[in-house]
Amino acid sequence: MEPEALEICPYNPHHRIPLSRFQYHLASCRRKNPKKAKKMASCKYNACHVVPIKKLEEHEAACVNRSTVEEEDSLSPLKVNLPNAGQKGNGNASPSFIPQKLVCESDTRQSETDDYTPFLTAPQKIIRPGE
Repeated sequence: MEPEALEICPYNPHHRIPLSRFQYHLASCRRKNPKKAKKMASCKYNACHVVPIKKLEEHEAACVNRSTVEEEDSLSPLKVNLPNAGQKGNGNASPSFIPQKLVCESDTRQSETDDYTPFLTAPQKIIRPGE
């Protein structure tokens, strides 16, 4: 079995932490070193990359995780169409959100509840004590 890679803590260079525990250690060490933490910032591409604020821009320009995040951002975002407030009902009412059934392409089995109408689509009466 190969030994796990060790990372050096940005708050205390004497700390050498296994990669699997590094994220937990960063949070703990940040709380224990508030003065040093004020001078440090996390990379927007990988939160485990903690560098001095003065070097953050330089780090992010050369970050190894930058290309991965930019590729994910280039994918088209999920588009959600909500009903307009002016459609049904009075103009003061806020639009209600009706959840739609989501189907994953990888889900090949047929659902038994295909014809099921969610309870949120039908108006419901709230019964209060004494009514």
